[in-house]
Amino acid sequence: MAVYNVHERLLAGKPSEVGPLIDTLSSSNDMLWPRAAWPPMEFDRPLEVGAVGGHKPIRYTVAAYVPATWVRFTFTGPRGFHGFHEYAVLAVDDDHTLLRHTVAMKTTGLARLTWPLAIGPLHDACMEDSLDRAELACTGAVAKPAQWGRYVRLLRKLLGSPNPQNS
Repeated sequence: MAVYNVHERLLAGKPSEVGPLIDTLSSSNDMLWPRAAWPPMEFDRPLEVGAVGGHKPIRYTVAAYVPATWVRFTFTGPRGFHGFHEYAVLAVDDDHTLLRHTVAMKTTGLARLTWPLAIGPLHDACMEDSLDRAELACTGAVAKPAQWGRYVRLLRKLLGSPNPQNS
Protein backbone atom coordinates (compact mmCIF):
# COMPACT_ATOMS: atom_id res chain seq x y z
CA MET A 1 0.00 0.00 0.00
CA ALA A 2 1.33 3.44 -0.90
CA VAL A 3 1.23 6.10 1.81
CA TYR A 4 1.61 9.79 1.10
CA ASN A 5 0.79 11.81 4.22
CA VAL A 6 1.36 15.56 4.52
CA HIS A 7 0.90 17.91 7.47
CA GLU A 8 1.75 21.58 7.09
CA ARG A 9 1.30 24.86 8.87
CA LEU A 10 1.62 28.39 7.56
CA LEU A 11 3.68 30.25 10.14
CA ALA A 12 4.26 33.93 10.67
CA GLY A 13 7.97 34.36 10.20
CA LYS A 14 10.76 34.20 7.66
CA PRO A 15 12.41 30.87 6.78
CA SER A 16 15.46 32.09 8.70
CA GLU A 17 13.25 32.24 11.81
CA VAL A 18 11.29 29.00 11.27
CA GLY A 19 14.11 26.84 9.89
CA PRO A 20 16.18 26.68 13.08
CA LEU A 21 13.33 24.73 14.71
CA ILE A 22 14.38 21.74 12.58
CA ASP A 23 17.92 22.01 13.94
CA THR A 24 16.67 21.47 17.50
CA LEU A 25 15.14 18.05 16.74
CA SER A 26 16.18 15.43 19.31
CA SER A 27 18.24 17.95 21.27
CA SER A 28 17.71 18.86 24.91
CA ASN A 29 16.16 22.11 23.62
CA ASP A 30 13.87 20.46 21.04
CA MET A 31 11.32 23.10 20.03
CA LEU A 32 9.56 21.03 17.37
CA TRP A 33 8.98 17.47 18.55
CA PRO A 34 6.11 17.13 21.10
CA ARG A 35 8.17 14.99 23.46
CA ALA A 36 6.03 15.60 26.55
CA ALA A 37 3.05 13.84 24.93
CA TRP A 38 4.79 11.44 22.54
CA PRO A 39 7.83 9.16 22.62
CA PRO A 40 10.85 11.42 22.20
CA MET A 41 12.84 11.54 18.99
CA GLU A 42 16.31 10.29 19.90
CA PHE A 43 19.47 9.60 17.92
CA ASP A 44 22.83 8.01 18.61
CA ARG A 45 24.48 11.41 17.99
CA PRO A 46 23.45 14.98 17.19
CA LEU A 47 21.24 15.57 14.16
CA GLU A 48 23.43 14.85 11.13
CA VAL A 49 23.48 12.57 8.11
CA GLY A 50 23.99 9.01 9.31
CA ALA A 51 22.51 9.52 12.79
CA VAL A 52 20.45 6.47 13.77
CA GLY A 53 17.41 6.53 16.03
CA GLY A 54 13.72 7.28 15.98
CA HIS A 55 10.82 7.39 18.40
CA LYS A 56 9.88 4.10 20.10
CA PRO A 57 8.94 1.48 17.46
CA ILE A 58 9.41 3.91 14.55
CA ARG A 59 13.09 3.72 13.59
CA TYR A 60 15.01 5.69 11.00
CA THR A 61 18.32 7.10 9.87
CA VAL A 62 19.03 10.70 8.91
CA ALA A 63 19.44 10.38 5.14
CA ALA A 64 19.77 14.07 4.24
CA TYR A 65 20.04 17.30 6.19
CA VAL A 66 20.29 20.92 5.16
CA PRO A 67 20.45 22.91 8.40
CA ALA A 68 17.50 25.24 9.02
CA THR A 69 15.87 24.05 5.77
CA TRP A 70 15.18 20.33 5.45
CA VAL A 71 15.78 16.96 7.07
CA ARG A 72 14.88 13.56 5.64
CA PHE A 73 14.71 10.33 7.64
CA THR A 74 14.74 6.91 5.94
CA PHE A 75 12.70 4.26 7.75
CA THR A 76 14.48 1.22 9.16
CA GLY A 77 11.54 0.00 11.25
CA PRO A 78 9.03 -1.25 11.91
CA ARG A 79 9.21 -4.06 9.39
CA GLY A 80 7.15 -3.21 6.33
CA PHE A 81 7.88 0.55 6.27
CA HIS A 82 9.78 1.35 3.05
CA GLY A 83 10.29 5.06 2.48
CA PHE A 84 10.94 8.26 4.37
CA HIS A 85 9.56 11.11 6.41
CA GLU A 86 10.84 14.65 6.40
CA TYR A 87 10.42 18.21 7.63
CA ALA A 88 10.85 21.03 5.12
CA VAL A 89 10.79 24.81 5.46
CA LEU A 90 9.29 26.57 2.43
CA ALA A 91 9.24 30.35 1.90
CA VAL A 92 5.79 31.71 1.04
CA ASP A 93 6.35 35.48 1.13
CA ASP A 94 8.40 38.01 3.08
CA ASP A 95 6.52 37.34 6.32
CA HIS A 96 5.28 33.73 6.10
CA THR A 97 6.82 30.28 5.93
CA LEU A 98 5.27 26.89 5.37
CA LEU A 99 6.52 24.13 7.65
CA ARG A 100 5.71 20.78 6.06
CA HIS A 101 6.05 17.22 7.32
CA THR A 102 5.73 14.47 4.72
CA VAL A 103 5.63 10.68 4.94
CA ALA A 104 6.13 8.88 1.63
CA MET A 105 6.39 5.13 1.85
CA LYS A 106 5.17 1.78 0.71
CA THR A 107 3.88 -0.57 3.39
CA THR A 108 4.16 -4.32 3.12
CA GLY A 109 3.17 -7.26 5.29
CA LEU A 110 1.65 -6.46 8.68
CA ALA A 111 2.39 -2.73 8.18
CA ARG A 112 -0.41 -2.67 5.60
CA LEU A 113 -2.75 -3.10 8.59
CA THR A 114 -0.89 -1.35 11.41
CA TRP A 115 -0.46 1.93 9.50
CA PRO A 116 -4.14 2.61 8.76
CA LEU A 117 -5.47 1.09 11.99
CA ALA A 118 -3.06 2.52 14.56
CA ILE A 119 0.22 4.09 13.51
CA GLY A 120 -1.31 6.46 10.93
CA PRO A 121 -3.90 8.01 13.27
CA LEU A 122 -1.29 8.35 16.03
CA HIS A 123 1.17 9.86 13.55
CA ASP A 124 -1.44 12.40 12.41
CA ALA A 125 -2.08 13.52 15.99
CA CYS A 126 1.65 13.70 16.77
CA MET A 127 2.37 15.80 13.67
CA GLU A 128 -0.40 18.27 14.47
CA ASP A 129 1.05 18.58 17.99
CA SER A 130 4.48 19.15 16.43
CA LEU A 131 3.11 21.93 14.23
CA ASP A 132 1.42 23.46 17.29
CA ARG A 133 4.86 23.58 18.94
CA ALA A 134 6.31 25.27 15.86
CA GLU A 135 3.53 27.86 15.86
CA LEU A 136 4.02 28.49 19.57
CA ALA A 137 7.78 28.93 19.08
CA CYS A 138 7.26 31.37 16.20
CA THR A 139 4.34 33.43 17.50
CA GLY A 140 4.05 32.79 21.23
CA ALA A 141 0.54 31.31 20.83
CA VAL A 142 -1.39 28.65 18.93
CA ALA A 143 -4.47 30.02 17.17
CA LYS A 144 -6.30 26.66 16.89
CA PRO A 145 -4.61 23.96 19.00
CA ALA A 146 -4.90 20.43 17.65
CA GLN A 147 -7.37 18.18 19.45
CA TRP A 148 -7.02 14.42 19.62
CA GLY A 149 -10.07 12.52 18.51
CA ARG A 150 -11.70 9.71 20.48
CA TYR A 151 -9.94 7.06 18.43
CA VAL A 152 -6.48 8.49 19.14
CA ARG A 153 -7.30 8.75 22.85
CA LEU A 154 -8.51 5.12 22.80
CA LEU A 155 -5.34 3.94 21.02
CA ARG A 156 -3.16 5.77 23.51
CA LYS A 157 -5.10 4.23 26.41
CA LEU A 158 -4.75 0.74 24.91
CA LEU A 159 -1.00 1.35 24.50
CA GLY A 160 -0.69 2.55 28.08
CA SER A 161 0.25 6.10 27.08
CA PRO A 162 -0.82 9.06 29.18
CA ASN A 163 -3.16 11.51 27.51
CA PRO A 164 -1.62 14.96 28.02
CA GLN A 165 -2.52 17.11 25.00
CA ASN A 166 -0.67 20.13 23.64
CA SER A 167 2.58 19.40 25.41
